[in-house]
Amino acid sequence: MENGKDKDSEFVVLRSDRRKELRKQLLVLKIKGEDVKGVFFGYAKTISRGGMFIASVNPRKVGEEFYITFKLPCMDRDIKCRCAVVWMREYEPHKQDPGMGIKFMDLDDETRDKIEEWVSKA
Repeated sequence: MENGKDKDSEFVVLRSDRRKELRKQLLVLKIKGEDVKGVFFGYAKTISRGGMFIASVNPRKVGEEFYITFKLPCMDRDIKCRCAVVWMREYEPHKQDPGMGIKFMDLDDETRDKIEEWVSKA
């Protein structure tokens, strides 16, 4: 590992974080999203069983729904689900990352449990 990056992957290690629901700053994951505007890509920086924060210079507006696809290191398959933007932060110089907080809308309980289990091991 060099400067927090694994040379053989596209993941970056970040610190742990706890809020209302157990969350984990995670290996930054590429997220593929699809909506009426087309396909977009962002990076997930935190995750919980209920949703995630996706860093993006062009976050979607609160209330917008779309499908995302991502993969966690603890799972051997891609996760695809519908989600909704519950909050967003636009770009401001020298401030926190721009992006959006999304809520998983149709993620099955088994996948939510796997995410929670992985987050709790932090």
